[in-house]
Amino acid sequence: MTCSAVKQMNNLLSLLGDYTFQVVAVGSCALGIISGISGSFATLRQQSLLGDSISHSALAGVAIAFILTGSKTTEVLLIGAGIVGLIATYLITQLSRFSKANFESVMAVVMSSFFGLGLMLLTYIQHLPNANQAGLNRFLFGQAATMLSTDVLLILIVAVLIILTVCLFFKEFKLFVFDRDFASDLGLPTGLLNFILSTMVVLTVILGIQSVGVVLMSALLISPAIAARQWTHHLSSLIGLAAILGGISGLGGTLISSSITNFPTGPAIVLIISLILIVSLLIAPGRGIIWQRQQLHRAKLNVAADMILLHLLEVHKSTFSAADFAAIHASQAPLYSMDQLVKNLQERHSIEKQESLFIVQESAIQELSGHLKKEEPDNA
Repeated sequence: MTCSAVKQMNNLLSLLGDYTFQVVAVGSCALGIISGISGSFATLRQQSLLGDSISHSALAGVAIAFILTGSKTTEVLLIGAGIVGLIATYLITQLSRFSKANFESVMAVVMSSFFGLGLMLLTYIQHLPNANQAGLNRFLFGQAATMLSTDVLLILIVAVLIILTVCLFFKEFKLFVFDRDFASDLGLPTGLLNFILSTMVVLTVILGIQSVGVVLMSALLISPAIAARQWTHHLSSLIGLAAILGGISGLGGTLISSSITNFPTGPAIVLIISLILIVSLLIAPGRGIIWQRQQLHRAKLNVAADMILLHLLEVHKSTFSAADFAAIHASQAPLYSMDQLVKNLQERHSIEKQESLFIVQESAIQELSGHLKKEEPDNA
């Protein structure tokens, strides 16, 4: 190993042994895990903006708690944020239920109203003679470095409660998320289930605004679930993978922010989970953009190869030469090279090369004959 590599390794080991780093890393990792779990249910319920609404509304709760108590203790401010977050959630639920406005519109209105109230109250607080108001702005963009061991303990307790709740009510949550009407017909307490799921989101958001901030918390809540959704079709796998991705982003963001001077932890966490999301959207099998484009390209190539094979069967029956193939290729499939088309047919075991001739396999003849028979009534 070179001297620079040894130095970097020593710096990393020194960082991992630092108590402050350990506290922030554990707290951020646990926050990412519960964000992945709570965000999975919010995403499946098509309430992705709910976390954004709660986080922005929580700013008003922080300001109100400070005005009423005069204390900037984290626990007091988070209690105020939690109460206002629950009020905002209740308003969103009731307004969307009893008004003609859809859920997204109601969330946007509640979010902007409470966030505007929070900014107004922060402006008012800044003009107070009491100097204790310093530091409230950290809830806007987060400041994970201020996280204490008591804060981490609170996050871990909530994480355990959320995990136990999901394990105990997994079947009920699953039915409620995918078919609420059917769950109601079975006699399940849909109102209570909705309250529990909403409370999970509220608790996650409130715990996260200290380290990630009200502006970026919604990204940490939703991105792990969307990224995990690209890789799996099962709810249990989705929740587990989202929790893992959230935990990785929390730990990785802490490591990056601790290694780079003046690089805040919250944006670093969101940056990592955003990169994970982009990669998942691009390359995930079955749902990824690149994978889908490749499948579309292959499907078009299959159609072009089959069309040429149909013409060859009509003219030359089951045996033809490379020259016969080239003659039809020029007019039927000029977008693809002859080598591409021949390779495609050989990979699908439609043709087999024997010396200088190509022989069409019996399975391909039967399949293409079926297509021809289906087209005959339309041409009659």
